[in-house]
Amino acid sequence: MAEPLLLALDQGTTSTRAILFDAEGAALAEAGRPLQQFYPQDGWVEHDAGEIFGACVEVLREAVEKAGRRLEEVAAIGLTNQRETVVIWDKATGEPIARAVVGQDRRTAEACERLRAAGREAQVTEITGLLLDPYFSGTKVAWLLDNTPGARARARAGELLAGTIDCWVIWKLTGGRVHATDATNASRTLLFDLRRQAWSEEMCELLEVPPVLLPEVRDCAADFGETQAEVLGRAIPIRGVAGDQQAALMGQGCIAPGEMKATYGTGCFMLINTGETPAPSRSRLLTTVAARVNGRTTYALEGAIFIAGAAIQWLGEGLGVPGGPQAVDALAAKARADHGVVLVPAFTGLGAPWWDAGARGAIFGLTRDAGLAEIAQAAFDACALQTRDLIEAMRADAPEAFAGPVELRIDGGMSRSAGFAQRLADLTGVQVCRATYQETTALGAALFAGVGSGVYADLAQAAAARPGTEGFAPKMDSGRREAAYARWLDAVARVRT
Repeated sequence: MAEPLLLALDQGTTSTRAILFDAEGAALAEAGRPLQQFYPQDGWVEHDAGEIFGACVEVLREAVEKAGRRLEEVAAIGLTNQRETVVIWDKATGEPIARAVVGQDRRTAEACERLRAAGREAQVTEITGLLLDPYFSGTKVAWLLDNTPGARARARAGELLAGTIDCWVIWKLTGGRVHATDATNASRTLLFDLRRQAWSEEMCELLEVPPVLLPEVRDCAADFGETQAEVLGRAIPIRGVAGDQQAALMGQGCIAPGEMKATYGTGCFMLINTGETPAPSRSRLLTTVAARVNGRTTYALEGAIFIAGAAIQWLGEGLGVPGGPQAVDALAAKARADHGVVLVPAFTGLGAPWWDAGARGAIFGLTRDAGLAEIAQAAFDACALQTRDLIEAMRADAPEAFAGPVELRIDGGMSRSAGFAQRLADLTGVQVCRATYQETTALGAALFAGVGSGVYADLAQAAAARPGTEGFAPKMDSGRREAAYARWLDAVARVRT
């Protein structure tokens, strides 16, 4: 009997991809499509939900065709997605009532500020684990209802459905038979009660979102129906769903308390598994669902760095360093030891744990013999030092998760630099493990689907199927490390508003 295959669908903010994996976690084929962005006003970001679904069908078909494998070998599809983008559509026709509103969209900033000024943020955080921010989708749903003619009345009449991108794609793939999301995506909406693991009537009332719009919340490894036969040529079960960062957490095998991962792209998302009890954050991190399997929920703390790889890009575009990221990496390797240059890349403010939107970037410690090499290394160091900020915040919020040896598992574009991985270990003082296979988000979706379809007996067996890692141990002595971190904290204090 042929070994079962797992087909991952990764619907991201800038592209849609499908990757076919075997049961050992090896990628057999992949396909991708770019996703058009719409910017109708300053601070607004939209996607065409119809384009998203069309691309999903195309890449699923192409990945299977490229692999040259039979459809009968595909045990299940696993779906991962941009977590905060939301769609509202007509239940009868399947047509969206407006473009999807993307996570980065800021149109509901004033609504969030009004609630904050009314003293409601503590209540929101207590129920949802999140902060009052337009990034999350609950206020976006209310905005669409209020700004699309007739939408609110139609919602109350049960004529409309709403959901994050996973929910929309599932509904379309199953021909409208399944209106469901998973617990990780639900936990990012501002509408979900973390402890009760159900939609919050209190939050729906506060944000003016009719509960009738909302999907059923299922486990990450569960039955989400089957694709219509015409999508791929036969019906394929959908058995795994998770938001992108939680899928990456699974793809990195972080299934036990204290295990953490960081994904370094344009920015950085870092999550630590805190076990079966949600850890309230005093450091303004987010408390979120890590996974829910067989009705058992595990939680995570999450922090976001706004500028990670974007700082390396800025060196090329802003300072004229030619040759792209690899050239910047090589330039950084030429920096003088202990040069003392500190770059705070607060180009769009500072993320967790500072949450200072008014902060702006600056370079400190320049001397006559400092040059582009020192600034280049300072850009890499800034990402490592912001990671240290998050580690310290997580340690304060969930000390029990740090009771044993600490290891940070990394992926994303910057992690391809061995120099950065080593510098990250040196400046954080923790063991760093770099994934040998970088597409951990898609891999995590496939692993959840493998559990949901019985390819793997449980999460532990699924995690064991992932490819290996390369380790980087700290080499810098603690005195130098702490001196570097003290310089960083001083520089951050100087740029904050």
